Amino acid sequence: MAALLIGTASVIGGAALFAGTHKNYNSLFEDTSAVPAVRSSFKGSLPNPTVDFEKAATAAVPSVVHIKTLTKFKQVKGNTPQQNPFGDMFGDDFFKKYFGENGRPFQQPDQKASGSGVILSSDGYIVTNNHVIDGATEINVTLNNRKNYKAKIIGTDPNTDLALIKISEKNLQPMLLGNSDDARLGQWVLAVGYPLNLDVTVTEGIISAKSRNIGINRQGSAPIESFIQTDAAVNPGSSGGALVNTNGELIGINSAIASPTGSYAGYAYSIPSNLMKKVIGDIMKFGSVQRGYLGISMAPEELEDARKKELGINDDVNGVWIMEVDPQGAAAEAGIKKGDAILKVNDVSVTTGSQLSEQIARQKPGDKVRLVLLRDGKEKNIEVVLKNKLGTFASQKSAAMESLGADFSEVSKENAEKLGIPGGVQVTTIRDGVIGNQTNMRPGFVITRVGGIAVKTIDEIKEALSRQSGNFQLEGVYPGGSEIYYYGINDFKK
Repeated sequence: MAALLIGTASVIGGAALFAGTHKNYNSLFEDTSAVPAVRSSFKGSLPNPTVDFEKAATAAVPSVVHIKTLTKFKQVKGNTPQQNPFGDMFGDDFFKKYFGENGRPFQQPDQKASGSGVILSSDGYIVTNNHVIDGATEINVTLNNRKNYKAKIIGTDPNTDLALIKISEKNLQPMLLGNSDDARLGQWVLAVGYPLNLDVTVTEGIISAKSRNIGINRQGSAPIESFIQTDAAVNPGSSGGALVNTNGELIGINSAIASPTGSYAGYAYSIPSNLMKKVIGDIMKFGSVQRGYLGISMAPEELEDARKKELGINDDVNGVWIMEVDPQGAAAEAGIKKGDAILKVNDVSVTTGSQLSEQIARQKPGDKVRLVLLRDGKEKNIEVVLKNKLGTFASQKSAAMESLGADFSEVSKENAEKLGIPGGVQVTTIRDGVIGNQTNMRPGFVITRVGGIAVKTIDEIKEALSRQSGNFQLEGVYPGGSEIYYYGINDFKK
């Protein structure tokens, strides 16, 4: 099976880097009227209809930028080894050189990475992937005319892997925004970016799938994936670049590839432009994403037949089946029940969880959403007022937390400042469980990230754990020290 890579940031040196209200807010939505995707009627015996990509490429290229990031080294310290596991092969000197004497801290080299971005406004606002700029201490942007600028981060949304940055410049050429809902299977598209640290590159392909969820985004507490899949060649460094239609309009932000090698091998995945407009629009207007939540747990598409029968799921129904309803959530207040199937959201048909997630992600708290449900074989129209908090399903998340085999307490703001961290959760005692069995963690350790997801509260740890499966790391610090520790968790079962 091909390995799935989150993002496509290109590493230049060191380890791999998966790399307020604005008065001109409306400039983001200039020229956003929907223009139908080009369709051709094929008649006759010509083997291939001719498609002209020149105008689209000419229009798009000046609006795509090259992003280079620098992340200063950090002192890190891993699990202190009791014995050199590589001694027989390489000798103790080799081990000490790279891992330190008795687990003492060692320095990682500065990390340089490369990605792409798309100009959204004439005054310097640029969209890219969150993983391109995440953790960067310096961001440099090069325009198509080779002018260079320092950029600052305006806001990020790890859940959609999007980020907004800005350079100080005027009279830039923003890209025309298309309507990703109009994208169709088989439609010709262009991918524009800076792959492999090369100059701007344009590749062509077709849309091969929509609303694709590949389970690759583990950056946020509630990841949203509804990718446009294309066979246009996308390589490391293309992250944050543009997917455009033959009118030269932006319909997606290139974000990930499916590959057994780390380079292009057939499929690339893009965030739909309509979802991007909502996320980036919120960041520009409010400083953060205003996301409404429905408060349901959707039945996995690969659910076993016995479980489907128990839930009353009928495979002949094209809808999204509800496996659990948060009693404090918006869905419960509207009367939605376990075993219902959602067929439509605001008159848009949804047949997969990724389609439903994208439609809800375009809304904000307080928005009224019209749903068509299937209950007991009958359709039912219902209106839901979305809430601003992700529902919690205590039975599932508490079990994942309990499996760690430890007690926790939240770090106060005062103590967090002393530790030099935004916040975290301290491990107060360690019992029999995953932490004790798989790591040499000591009580007192302050967890700041779970599987790359920042955590400051016990509820956030529960939510982050619910996103994990297989292998991941617990990251944090010990009081009295500044070194960052990483503890690996293997074969984690939620």
